[in-house]
Amino acid sequence: MGSLQPRRLSPGGTVAAATVLLTIAAVFGGTLLADPLRPPFQAADSAWHDSMLGMRNPFWDFVNLVLNWAGYTGMFVFHALLAAALIARRRPRMALFTVVSGLVVTLLVQLLKWLIQRPRPGDAGVFTETFSYPSGHASSTAAFVVAAALLIGRAWAWVLAALGTVSMMISRTYLAAHWLTDVVGGACLAAAVVLLLWLPAQKIYLEENTGARRILTWTARVSRRRREAGQEGSEPR
Repeated sequence: MGSLQPRRLSPGGTVAAATVLLTIAAVFGGTLLADPLRPPFQAADSAWHDSMLGMRNPFWDFVNLVLNWAGYTGMFVFHALLAAALIARRRPRMALFTVVSGLVVTLLVQLLKWLIQRPRPGDAGVFTETFSYPSGHASSTAAFVVAAALLIGRAWAWVLAALGTVSMMISRTYLAAHWLTDVVGGACLAAAVVLLLWLPAQKIYLEENTGARRILTWTARVSRRRREAGQEGSEPR
């Protein structure tokens, strides 16, 4: 955690990106709210759904069952572990950000599911409950990986965040637990929410990270000097 290098985001660019993402989620959600059974993009969703079914085999079944756990229950565990690590490394405000972002996304997704009430595909390969839009797995995964990328602040973290989100989106359609627009909308919604939660308090997080790095560096130097002094004192005279 001492190597975290969160970057200051441009307010204008961040708001613009979040607006685009929210617009995508809102267009899908609004269309489904008007007609959850026969949206105009159902043909495209069904075509993607059928192509995913044709790709099934035992190996990918196992991989996607693991992702099925990781994308929801696992993400709560990952959020908790990340927050605990941040607190241990003297970054409680950054830890609070990860927890709050995960909870806000989860609550918002559940609210939209019950408002829209889109039926899921009828041939899901895993147990499913509630409604289909937006995808809880895709949104929770996007929330975690975007939050982690913001904290890490390096290009490779954003690449991994994108790969992780896309992998979960494909997994949910492979398992026929969601339609394609469910996972696209869920990922867009979550990413936008996390960016907007980060933006107003990013100065606080950056200052906290700088302070924590100084304290940890000082503590490490003191510990090293004490060890060196102890080793010198134990030498025979």
